Amino acid sequence: MRKVLFKDLGLIDFKEAWDYQTKVFQETIDLKRSNRSTGTIAVETKNHLLFCEHPHVYTLGNSGDHNNLLISDDHLRQKGASFYKINRGGDITYHGPGQLVCYPIFDLDHFFTDIHKYLRFLEEAVILTLKEYGIAGSRFPGHTGVWIDPDDPKNARKICALGVKCSRWVTMHGLAFNVNSDLTYFSNIVPCGIEGKKVTSIQLETEREVLMADVKEKLKTNLANVFDFNCG
Repeated sequence: MRKVLFKDLGLIDFKEAWDYQTKVFQETIDLKRSNRSTGTIAVETKNHLLFCEHPHVYTLGNSGDHNNLLISDDHLRQKGASFYKINRGGDITYHGPGQLVCYPIFDLDHFFTDIHKYLRFLEEAVILTLKEYGIAGSRFPGHTGVWIDPDDPKNARKICALGVKCSRWVTMHGLAFNVNSDLTYFSNIVPCGIEGKKVTSIQLETEREVLMADVKEKLKTNLANVFDFNCG
């Protein structure tokens, strides 16, 4: 069975986590290049799974529109939030305390070389986790991420956003899962660039605060089952 190295970074500054995963991502790509140049797999690449939370931050993907950030730099400072334009797919999203952020740095040559399937597997792990809290998560055709009531135009709400980067079949970035998030921070953006859609959290859906440690354990188990790996 595939082996994935797991690390919980705790509450960590976004830039610090970005630098860390970039280092691991680039080392993996460099190793693949080296193996290919010699025609042998001298050293096998490793797969990594990082969990963390971030202080308040807004991030904008490669294809995103800066106009979807609805507040000024001064307002950002007043909210105690930072902003980064980053190298993932997708538009703008928010990260903050109470949100579980998951960064898989996988060599998809160990799994399957299909980025769409990869995104669907990430969504499936979140959907299975939500089911354990009695929440019916599902997909919204034409959009990535996990939604509640996507078939109801007036009530569709997003609970998990996805945005990834992939090079030489190595992934980075990942998913942002609203657990006990302060959802008021989403009012300062057009989440994922989608007008008129709500956001939600496990806390809001269940009307109680849930233990982040429990959600982490459930999501880690579901990722391992969906992708068929052992977590070490």
